[in-house]
Formats: sequence, C-alpha cells, structure tokens
Amino acid sequence: MADYREAPLATRPRTLDPNDYFNLSPEKRRADEERAALRANLKRQYQTQLNNPHRKELIEDPALTRWVYARSNPYPHFRPTFKTSLLGFACGVFPLFALYYIFKTDRDRKEEQIKNGTWDRKFCLTS
Repeated sequence: MADYREAPLATRPRTLDPNDYFNLSPEKRRADEERAALRANLKRQYQTQLNNPHRKELIEDPALTRWVYARSNPYPHFRPTFKTSLLGFACGVFPLFALYYIFKTDRDRKEEQIKNGTWDRKFCLTS
C-alpha cells in the first residue's frame, strides 16, 4: 500500500483506505469473518453437489436463478439513471424531432420554390 499513488481525477478505493483497512472494530471483524464462513460453507456445499459422481438431478444455484430471472424480465428491475435517460432521448426522441425537422424544411423549401415558379415540376405520382 505504500507504493500506491493517488490519481489526480480519481478517488482512493475503499479497500486502500488505511482507516477502513487497519482500524477495524472487533464487531466489524467478527461480521466479516461470519460472512466469509458463510460464503465458504455455501461454496463447499455447491462443490460437493457438483462433484458428486452419482448425481442425477440438476444442481440449482439460487444466484444463477436470480440472474437469469433478472435478465429475462428486465423491466421490473430497471432503474432510470442519467445514462439510460440520455440513451432513451438519443435513440427514441431525438430521431423523431430530427426527421420532422428535415421533412418539414424540405417541404417548405419545395412549396416556396413552387410559389416562386422556380421548381421544375415533372409529372410524378410519388412526390
């Protein structure tokens, strides 16, 4: 940690903050150890199920099930942020207004040329 230099435009990661890294309370250490023990126990159970040579049933991983459900049903889990709002505006609203402006100005230009008599009007059924 002594070799870590802070970047000018980035903050120090929480894992490298000396106050959070060294000065931990006994309750926080105990909670971290309990979480690590729980993770290790779940990992051990999953590994024993996965490596069972007589296994005939499907192993169900709850985290994978939640992930697949969230991927298949994105709208209940959607959270609007600045980025998603900007993308929605750029891909949904902006093209509509841009096309309206292009078609309207082109039509106004044609009408103005027709009124002035400078538009060469050929017989055409499409325009």
